[in-house]
Amino acid sequence: MVQTTCDFATALSDKVGALAAGDVIPVIAVKKGMMVINAGIEVDTASDGAVLTVDLGMIAPEDFVDGFDGTSAAGVVAQNPAAYSPRMAVADDNIDLKLVTLSGGAVTTGKMRIWAVIMDCNDEGDLTAQEVARDVA
Repeated sequence: MVQTTCDFATALSDKVGALAAGDVIPVIAVKKGMMVINAGIEVDTASDGAVLTVDLGMIAPEDFVDGFDGTSAAGVVAQNPAAYSPRMAVADDNIDLKLVTLSGGAVTTGKMRIWAVIMDCNDEGDLTAQEVARDVA
């Protein structure tokens, strides 16, 4: 499992402008040949936006989380959408947090823990036992 924290104050300073609906924040890098078994969001610190919904995805914006309330209280965990299934990275990619709706005031604070269970599905090559000098002495 890998995880990171998406801090909206940092995202705001990185963007050098107000966060807005439609903004996409790359949160976890996924290398080619890796399968994301699942991913999700847990609120660490509630956002100060009046209305903020977010999606979490890789191939599609809502692969893992669809329409989560970003103003939820600390400890609230997002649920997977009904159409959820694991995703394979066919090229280097990112798991992205998308700000779907944002209104009623600027988002300047808030933190979300983003986690992912990732499995390496790349070819490991020849796994047959090899003879070494100690085996034939």
